[in-house]
Amino acid sequence: MPDRPLVSAVVPCLNEEQSLPRLRERLVPVLEALGTWQILLVDDGSTDGTLDVMRAMHTEDPRIQYVSFSRNFGHEAASTAGLAHATGTWVVLIDADLQDPPEVIAELLARGQEGFDVVTARRRARAGERMTKKLTSALFYRALALAVSDFELPLDTGDFRILSRRAVDGFNRMPERNRFVRGMIAWSGFRTSEVVYDREARVAGETKYGPLQLVALALDAMTGFSTVPLRLSSWLGFAITGFAALGAMVVVVQRLFFGLDIEGYAFQTVSMLFLGGVQLLMLGLLGEYVGRIYEEVKRRPLYLVAESTAGRPEGVD
Repeated sequence: MPDRPLVSAVVPCLNEEQSLPRLRERLVPVLEALGTWQILLVDDGSTDGTLDVMRAMHTEDPRIQYVSFSRNFGHEAASTAGLAHATGTWVVLIDADLQDPPEVIAELLARGQEGFDVVTARRRARAGERMTKKLTSALFYRALALAVSDFELPLDTGDFRILSRRAVDGFNRMPERNRFVRGMIAWSGFRTSEVVYDREARVAGETKYGPLQLVALALDAMTGFSTVPLRLSSWLGFAITGFAALGAMVVVVQRLFFGLDIEGYAFQTVSMLFLGGVQLLMLGLLGEYVGRIYEEVKRRPLYLVAESTAGRPEGVD
């Protein structure tokens, strides 16, 4: 593509009517200083005036394009659609809330042009976030890093990063439905570097990732990239069997050698409840994997586009 822009900025959006004008004010000057550019806004089924703002922006400047879903398909699907439709030599993933400063993009691009295909932005500080949010995020990244052993997952990094064209093309070849975008990019194995920055406070709206959403994302990530949860059932089985055998030996010794009467009603009740809980937990984990197999074999599209100015995705005839 001889007219391919140097940089495409992909912006997933959900109810970002107030944030988008402010994002444009800061993002466009940064991209102008870098060269030719494209901004690709992805509307993930917003219920406010987000789509109307996107239309107005595109009318004023055709370099600002948008893809609008038929309904809410989730942030990971929105990021995937943006990467599929982006045409730039380099593609930046950035959220609309301005917590990730657009001014860092120049540093990301400069580092990428040193010979890296992926440059992540690692958070040094997180302004405007509650302690519970910071704690759950830190636990999320570290638990996931422990579960994923086949590749290195960068700590304290969100989706804010820049990708080379070949890294984007590699990502677009991954067909799975249950997606964890930052994990899929890390799995690709392209040469990676990082830039450290201070995260700013959100300019408008509310975060879309509360504690429950982080737990759901962690579960998707762990079951999508690791079999550790399944192995956990085997480890617990061995441990419980060992404790049960030890308990049985204690009971036999006390009865045969010391003549003690063992009243074990409380112990038996607690043991049964514990074993029942473990079994249900393991069945639930197994069900998560089976459910993902079920989702994959249906082969439904990851998202449906209701309106778009971005043309057809890259690599689609």
